Amino acid sequence: MKREQIKALILTGDGINCEAETALAFTELGAQAEIIHISDLIENKNKLKEAQILALPGGFSFGDEIGSGQILALKLKYALGEELKTFVEEKKLVIGICNGFQALVRLGLLPKPFSKRTMTLTHNRQGHFINRWVDLDVPVSECVWTSELRGEKISLPIRHGEGRIVFKGNEEEQRATYKTLSSNGQIALSYRSDVNGSFAEIAGVCDPSGLIFGLMPHPEAAISLWHNPGGADKGEDKGLGLFIFESGLKYCEANL
Repeated sequence: MKREQIKALILTGDGINCEAETALAFTELGAQAEIIHISDLIENKNKLKEAQILALPGGFSFGDEIGSGQILALKLKYALGEELKTFVEEKKLVIGICNGFQALVRLGLLPKPFSKRTMTLTHNRQGHFINRWVDLDVPVSECVWTSELRGEKISLPIRHGEGRIVFKGNEEEQRATYKTLSSNGQIALSYRSDVNGSFAEIAGVCDPSGLIFGLMPHPEAAISLWHNPGGADKGEDKGLGLFIFESGLKYCEANL
């Protein structure tokens, strides 16, 4: 598939607020991006069939009522459940950023699609919202979305109040879940320090196929070096966040 044929659907509405930045990341790299209100997608389900990528951007969907991403996940599950299942089975790409990551977990697409939930995202250890840049490791993993950055040390911005990854069960069960994810190559992004209390400093995970990716940092807010906080780090070149979107598009070119 040619780059200009690739279409990314970017959800908006109901408190989502990073849709324009996410769409820009795709269009800057030569792909198509359509921002679509979730209600319009429910009314026009064929839009999902026509796309190769589904992106759930960051924001505060439904005001984070009853848990970040929870209502958005329920709306997607009961209005688009079958269509999403087909989308995943066709080996198309899904990315959820911050609130979108929270929705993917609560929807049951991460860490393993259509299986019993073993993880969630809850309030930061500090008990308050965090808004700053963080240092990250990009481990070798199955994640398609990080293929251009594997083994790198990068920095991206975070802005969340419920970004702490926790696993279900007692301490032994939690360690077992982490071991499974790690051995499967599903740990796709890690904080280089204890940023929010997330288990083993996890910042992003993928499903076993590597095609569904959820992360708390905001790559769409780091697509240019001008986005960097300041000083000599600013410049004309591409920001490292852009390489996450580039990785996804290269998969589409080669496989769809």
